[in-house]
Amino acid sequence: MPDRWGITLPLSGLPLREQRAVVERLPDLGYTDVWSAEADRTDAFTPLVLAAQWAPALRLGTAIVPAFTRGPALLAQSAATLANLAPGRFALGIGSSSDVIVEGWNGIPFHEPYGRVRDTLRFLRAAFAGERVAEDWASFSIRGFRLGEVPDPVPPVLVAALRPGMLRLAGREGDGAIVNWLTADDVRAVAPHVREYGKPDAEIVARIFVVPDVEPDEARALGRRLAAAYLNVPVYRAFHQWLGRTELGPMWKLWADGDRRGAVEAIPDAVVDRLVLHGPAAAVREQVEEYVKAGVSTPVLAPLGGGDPVATVEALAPQ
Repeated sequence: MPDRWGITLPLSGLPLREQRAVVERLPDLGYTDVWSAEADRTDAFTPLVLAAQWAPALRLGTAIVPAFTRGPALLAQSAATLANLAPGRFALGIGSSSDVIVEGWNGIPFHEPYGRVRDTLRFLRAAFAGERVAEDWASFSIRGFRLGEVPDPVPPVLVAALRPGMLRLAGREGDGAIVNWLTADDVRAVAPHVREYGKPDAEIVARIFVVPDVEPDEARALGRRLAAAYLNVPVYRAFHQWLGRTELGPMWKLWADGDRRGAVEAIPDAVVDRLVLHGPAAAVREQVEEYVKAGVSTPVLAPLGGGDPVATVEALAPQ
Protein backbone atom coordinates (compact mmCIF):
# COMPACT_ATOMS: atom_id res chain seq x y z
CA MET A 1 0.00 0.00 0.00
CA PRO A 2 1.10 3.62 -0.48
CA ASP A 3 2.93 5.36 2.35
CA ARG A 4 0.17 7.96 2.53
CA TRP A 5 -3.60 7.51 2.28
CA GLY A 6 -5.80 10.57 2.64
CA ILE A 7 -9.45 11.47 2.67
CA THR A 8 -11.35 14.70 2.14
CA LEU A 9 -12.91 16.57 5.07
CA PRO A 10 -15.62 17.32 5.88
CA LEU A 11 -17.29 14.05 4.94
CA SER A 12 -20.47 14.38 2.91
CA GLY A 13 -23.74 13.36 4.51
CA LEU A 14 -22.80 14.15 8.11
CA PRO A 15 -22.71 17.57 9.81
CA LEU A 16 -19.17 18.65 10.60
CA ARG A 17 -20.01 18.95 14.29
CA GLU A 18 -20.86 15.22 14.33
CA GLN A 19 -17.68 13.99 12.64
CA ARG A 20 -15.39 13.82 15.66
CA ALA A 21 -15.86 10.09 16.31
CA VAL A 22 -15.02 9.04 12.76
CA VAL A 23 -12.08 11.46 12.46
CA GLU A 24 -10.64 10.13 15.73
CA ARG A 25 -10.67 6.62 14.20
CA LEU A 26 -8.94 7.52 10.95
CA PRO A 27 -5.36 6.77 12.07
CA ASP A 28 -6.39 3.36 13.42
CA LEU A 29 -8.07 2.62 10.09
CA GLY A 30 -4.82 3.37 8.28
CA TYR A 31 -5.45 6.90 7.03
CA THR A 32 -2.49 9.27 7.29
CA ASP A 33 -3.93 12.52 5.90
CA VAL A 34 -7.04 14.67 5.82
CA TRP A 35 -7.33 17.40 3.19
CA SER A 36 -10.00 20.06 2.93
CA ALA A 37 -11.41 21.88 -0.08
CA GLU A 38 -13.01 25.28 -0.41
CA ALA A 39 -15.80 25.93 -2.88
CA ASP A 40 -19.42 26.23 -1.75
CA ARG A 41 -19.48 24.28 1.51
CA THR A 42 -17.12 24.83 4.45
CA ASP A 43 -14.06 27.03 4.39
CA ALA A 44 -10.76 25.18 4.11
CA PHE A 45 -9.33 25.85 7.56
CA THR A 46 -12.11 25.16 10.09
CA PRO A 47 -12.41 21.39 9.43
CA LEU A 48 -8.65 21.05 9.76
CA VAL A 49 -8.55 22.97 13.04
CA LEU A 50 -11.03 20.46 14.43
CA ALA A 51 -9.12 17.51 12.98
CA ALA A 52 -5.90 18.83 14.53
CA GLN A 53 -7.49 18.38 17.95
CA TRP A 54 -9.54 15.25 17.25
CA ALA A 55 -6.73 13.19 15.69
CA PRO A 56 -3.26 14.57 16.44
CA ALA A 57 -1.55 11.87 14.38
CA LEU A 58 -3.03 13.01 11.07
CA ARG A 59 -1.34 15.28 8.58
CA LEU A 60 -3.55 18.17 7.51
CA GLY A 61 -3.70 19.91 4.15
CA THR A 62 -5.73 22.39 2.12
CA ALA A 63 -6.56 21.33 -1.41
CA ILE A 64 -7.04 24.11 -2.04
CA VAL A 65 -7.32 27.68 -0.78
CA PRO A 66 -7.89 30.10 -3.68
CA ALA A 67 -5.17 32.72 -4.02
CA PHE A 68 -7.75 35.35 -4.95
CA THR A 69 -10.41 35.13 -2.26
CA ARG A 70 -8.31 36.11 0.76
CA GLY A 71 -5.87 38.97 0.90
CA PRO A 72 -2.24 37.81 1.06
CA ALA A 73 -1.77 38.87 4.69
CA LEU A 74 -4.96 37.16 5.86
CA LEU A 75 -4.01 34.00 4.00
CA ALA A 76 -0.60 34.00 5.69
CA GLN A 77 -2.22 34.50 9.10
CA SER A 78 -4.74 31.70 8.61
CA ALA A 79 -2.07 29.29 7.42
CA ALA A 80 0.37 30.22 10.18
CA THR A 81 -2.32 29.77 12.82
CA LEU A 82 -3.06 26.22 11.69
CA ALA A 83 0.64 25.43 11.26
CA ASN A 84 1.26 26.47 14.86
CA LEU A 85 -1.71 24.44 16.10
CA ALA A 86 -0.29 21.34 14.41
CA PRO A 87 3.49 21.81 14.17
CA GLY A 88 5.00 19.81 11.35
CA ARG A 89 1.65 18.33 10.36
CA PHE A 90 0.19 20.98 8.05
CA ALA A 91 0.66 21.56 4.31
CA LEU A 92 -0.80 24.63 2.63
CA GLY A 93 -2.21 24.10 -0.83
CA ILE A 94 -3.01 27.21 -2.85
CA GLY A 95 -4.29 27.63 -6.38
CA SER A 96 -6.06 29.90 -8.79
CA SER A 97 -9.44 28.15 -8.36
CA SER A 98 -11.75 29.11 -11.24
CA ASP A 99 -13.60 32.06 -12.70
CA VAL A 100 -16.84 30.53 -11.39
CA ILE A 101 -15.74 30.59 -7.75
CA VAL A 102 -13.55 33.70 -7.80
CA GLU A 103 -15.53 36.02 -10.03
CA GLY A 104 -19.00 34.49 -10.22
CA TRP A 105 -19.39 33.72 -6.52
CA ASN A 106 -17.00 36.14 -4.80
CA GLY A 107 -17.15 39.14 -7.10
CA ILE A 108 -13.37 39.32 -7.52
CA PRO A 109 -11.89 39.72 -11.02
CA PHE A 110 -10.27 36.50 -12.19
CA HIS A 111 -7.32 38.21 -13.86
CA GLU A 112 -3.96 36.59 -14.66
CA PRO A 113 -4.42 33.51 -12.45
CA TYR A 114 -0.88 32.25 -13.02
CA GLY A 115 0.59 35.56 -11.88
CA ARG A 116 -1.63 35.71 -8.82
CA VAL A 117 -0.62 32.24 -7.66
CA ARG A 118 3.07 32.91 -8.37
CA ASP A 119 3.03 36.20 -6.47
CA THR A 120 1.09 34.71 -3.56
CA LEU A 121 3.61 31.88 -3.30
CA ARG A 122 6.51 34.33 -3.24
CA PHE A 123 4.79 36.50 -0.64
CA LEU A 124 4.10 33.49 1.59
CA ARG A 125 7.73 32.42 1.45
CA ALA A 126 8.80 35.83 2.71
CA ALA A 127 6.03 36.08 5.32
CA PHE A 128 6.70 32.60 6.72
CA ALA A 129 10.38 33.51 7.03
CA GLY A 130 9.41 36.37 9.36
CA GLU A 131 10.45 39.08 6.91
CA ARG A 132 8.90 42.53 6.84
CA VAL A 133 7.34 42.42 3.39
CA ALA A 134 7.22 45.59 1.34
CA GLU A 135 7.20 44.77 -2.34
CA ASP A 136 5.35 45.35 -5.58
CA TRP A 137 4.44 42.19 -7.43
CA ALA A 138 2.61 42.14 -10.73
CA SER A 139 -0.74 41.20 -9.19
CA PHE A 140 -0.62 43.03 -5.83
CA SER A 141 1.54 45.23 -3.61
CA ILE A 142 2.34 44.74 0.06
CA ARG A 143 3.22 47.67 2.29
CA GLY A 144 5.19 46.69 5.39
CA PHE A 145 3.47 43.48 6.55
CA ARG A 146 5.20 41.23 9.06
CA LEU A 147 3.63 38.04 10.36
CA GLY A 148 3.19 38.39 14.12
CA GLU A 149 3.64 34.68 14.83
CA VAL A 150 5.91 32.86 12.42
CA PRO A 151 5.11 29.16 12.00
CA ASP A 152 7.72 26.76 13.32
CA PRO A 153 8.37 24.69 11.35
CA VAL A 154 7.36 26.49 8.20
CA PRO A 155 4.68 24.49 6.37
CA PRO A 156 5.29 23.27 2.84
CA VAL A 157 3.36 25.20 0.21
CA LEU A 158 1.94 23.20 -2.69
CA VAL A 159 0.40 24.63 -5.84
CA ALA A 160 -2.77 23.37 -7.50
CA ALA A 161 -1.82 22.82 -11.11
CA LEU A 162 -3.24 21.44 -14.33
CA ARG A 163 -1.18 22.43 -17.35
CA PRO A 164 2.59 22.80 -17.81
CA GLY A 165 3.03 26.43 -16.72
CA MET A 166 1.46 25.97 -13.29
CA LEU A 167 2.89 22.45 -12.91
CA ARG A 168 6.38 23.84 -13.45
CA LEU A 169 5.74 26.64 -10.97
CA ALA A 170 4.69 24.01 -8.43
CA GLY A 171 7.94 22.14 -8.93
CA ARG A 172 10.24 25.11 -9.34
CA GLU A 173 9.08 27.40 -6.52
CA GLY A 174 6.60 25.31 -4.58
CA ASP A 175 7.01 22.13 -2.57
CA GLY A 176 4.92 20.14 -5.01
CA ALA A 177 1.62 20.07 -6.83
CA ILE A 178 -2.03 19.31 -6.14
CA VAL A 179 -3.94 17.77 -9.04
CA ASN A 180 -7.47 16.53 -9.64
CA TRP A 181 -9.87 15.47 -12.37
CA LEU A 182 -7.31 13.26 -14.05
CA THR A 183 -6.84 9.55 -14.67
CA ALA A 184 -3.98 7.43 -13.40
CA ASP A 185 -2.52 7.45 -16.93
CA ASP A 186 -2.76 11.26 -17.00
CA VAL A 187 -0.45 11.41 -14.00
CA ARG A 188 2.36 10.23 -16.26
CA ALA A 189 1.87 13.32 -18.42
CA VAL A 190 1.70 15.65 -15.42
CA ALA A 191 4.39 14.41 -13.02
CA PRO A 192 7.48 15.13 -15.18
CA HIS A 193 6.62 18.85 -15.31
CA VAL A 194 6.60 18.99 -11.51
CA ARG A 195 9.79 17.01 -11.02
CA GLU A 196 12.04 18.44 -13.72
CA TYR A 197 13.80 20.93 -11.42
CA GLY A 198 16.06 18.56 -9.53
CA LYS A 199 13.31 17.63 -7.08
CA PRO A 200 12.54 14.00 -7.89
CA ASP A 201 10.65 13.66 -4.61
CA ALA A 202 8.49 16.77 -5.02
CA GLU A 203 5.11 15.84 -3.60
CA ILE A 204 2.14 15.31 -5.88
CA VAL A 205 -1.20 15.23 -4.09
CA ALA A 206 -4.11 13.87 -6.14
CA ARG A 207 -7.73 14.39 -5.16
CA ILE A 208 -9.54 11.33 -6.50
CA PHE A 209 -13.33 11.08 -6.73
CA VAL A 210 -14.68 7.72 -5.61
CA VAL A 211 -18.11 6.07 -5.43
CA PRO A 212 -17.60 2.70 -3.74
CA ASP A 213 -20.16 -0.08 -3.43
CA VAL A 214 -22.76 1.54 -5.70
CA GLU A 215 -24.37 0.00 -8.77
CA PRO A 216 -22.50 1.01 -11.97
CA ASP A 217 -25.43 2.86 -13.55
CA GLU A 218 -25.99 4.91 -10.41
CA ALA A 219 -22.28 5.66 -10.02
CA ARG A 220 -21.94 6.65 -13.68
CA ALA A 221 -24.97 8.94 -13.49
CA LEU A 222 -23.51 10.71 -10.47
CA GLY A 223 -20.05 10.91 -12.02
CA ARG A 224 -21.39 12.11 -15.36
CA ARG A 225 -23.27 15.03 -13.78
CA LEU A 226 -20.26 16.06 -11.72
CA ALA A 227 -17.90 15.73 -14.68
CA ALA A 228 -20.14 17.92 -16.83
CA ALA A 229 -20.23 20.60 -14.13
CA TYR A 230 -16.44 20.64 -13.78
CA LEU A 231 -15.12 19.91 -17.23
CA ASN A 232 -17.01 22.80 -18.82
CA VAL A 233 -15.26 25.28 -16.54
CA PRO A 234 -12.67 26.90 -18.83
CA VAL A 235 -9.60 25.86 -16.83
CA TYR A 236 -10.66 22.20 -16.73
CA ARG A 237 -11.74 22.17 -20.34
CA ALA A 238 -8.33 23.51 -21.35
CA PHE A 239 -6.66 20.87 -19.17
CA HIS A 240 -8.47 17.98 -20.85
CA GLN A 241 -7.89 19.46 -24.28
CA TRP A 242 -4.17 19.56 -23.44
CA LEU A 243 -4.39 15.92 -22.36
CA GLY A 244 -5.86 15.12 -25.77
CA ARG A 245 -9.27 13.97 -24.55
CA THR A 246 -10.97 14.51 -27.90
CA GLU A 247 -13.84 12.19 -26.96
CA LEU A 248 -15.23 15.05 -24.86
CA GLY A 249 -15.64 17.26 -27.94
CA PRO A 250 -19.35 16.46 -28.47
CA MET A 251 -20.06 17.21 -24.80
CA TRP A 252 -18.31 20.59 -24.99
CA LYS A 253 -20.24 21.54 -28.12
CA LEU A 254 -23.61 20.60 -26.67
CA TRP A 255 -22.85 22.52 -23.48
CA ALA A 256 -21.81 25.61 -25.44
CA ASP A 257 -25.05 25.34 -27.45
CA GLY A 258 -27.08 25.38 -24.24
CA ASP A 259 -28.07 21.71 -24.28
CA ARG A 260 -27.07 20.82 -20.72
CA ARG A 261 -28.92 17.50 -20.61
CA GLY A 262 -27.48 16.42 -23.93
CA ALA A 263 -24.00 17.41 -22.78
CA VAL A 264 -24.26 15.26 -19.67
CA GLU A 265 -25.45 12.28 -21.70
CA ALA A 266 -22.66 12.75 -24.25
CA ILE A 267 -19.84 11.98 -21.80
CA PRO A 268 -18.68 8.45 -22.65
CA ASP A 269 -18.86 5.77 -19.98
CA ALA A 270 -15.16 5.07 -20.48
CA VAL A 271 -14.28 8.65 -19.49
CA VAL A 272 -16.54 8.61 -16.44
CA ASP A 273 -15.15 5.26 -15.30
CA ARG A 274 -11.57 6.58 -15.34
CA LEU A 275 -12.26 9.94 -13.68
CA VAL A 276 -14.75 8.82 -11.01
CA LEU A 277 -13.69 5.48 -9.57
CA HIS A 278 -16.49 3.10 -8.70
CA GLY A 279 -17.22 -0.55 -8.03
CA PRO A 280 -16.59 -2.65 -4.91
CA ALA A 281 -14.48 -0.84 -2.34
CA ALA A 282 -11.59 -3.27 -2.83
CA ALA A 283 -11.57 -2.55 -6.57
CA VAL A 284 -11.65 1.20 -5.91
CA ARG A 285 -8.62 0.88 -3.63
CA GLU A 286 -6.76 -0.99 -6.37
CA GLN A 287 -7.57 1.76 -8.85
CA VAL A 288 -6.29 4.39 -6.40
CA GLU A 289 -3.04 2.44 -6.10
CA GLU A 290 -2.58 2.86 -9.86
CA TYR A 291 -2.30 6.62 -9.30
CA VAL A 292 0.52 6.00 -6.85
CA LYS A 293 2.32 3.71 -9.29
CA ALA A 294 2.03 6.48 -11.91
CA GLY A 295 3.71 9.07 -9.67
CA VAL A 296 1.25 10.37 -7.05
CA SER A 297 2.76 10.76 -3.57
CA THR A 298 -0.45 11.31 -1.64
CA PRO A 299 -3.80 10.02 -2.90
CA VAL A 300 -6.71 11.86 -1.28
CA LEU A 301 -10.06 10.14 -1.66
CA ALA A 302 -13.14 12.30 -2.20
CA PRO A 303 -16.22 10.07 -1.72
CA LEU A 304 -19.34 11.08 -3.61
CA GLY A 305 -22.95 10.06 -3.31
CA GLY A 306 -25.22 9.14 -0.46
CA GLY A 307 -25.11 6.31 1.99
CA ASP A 308 -23.47 6.12 5.38
CA PRO A 309 -20.25 8.20 5.27
CA VAL A 310 -18.77 6.27 8.19
CA ALA A 311 -19.28 2.97 6.38
CA THR A 312 -17.68 4.49 3.29
CA VAL A 313 -14.61 5.57 5.27
CA GLU A 314 -14.30 2.10 6.74
CA ALA A 315 -14.71 0.40 3.37
CA LEU A 316 -12.06 2.56 1.70
CA ALA A 317 -9.48 2.22 4.49
CA PRO A 318 -6.16 0.78 3.28
CA GLN A 319 -5.85 -2.95 3.76
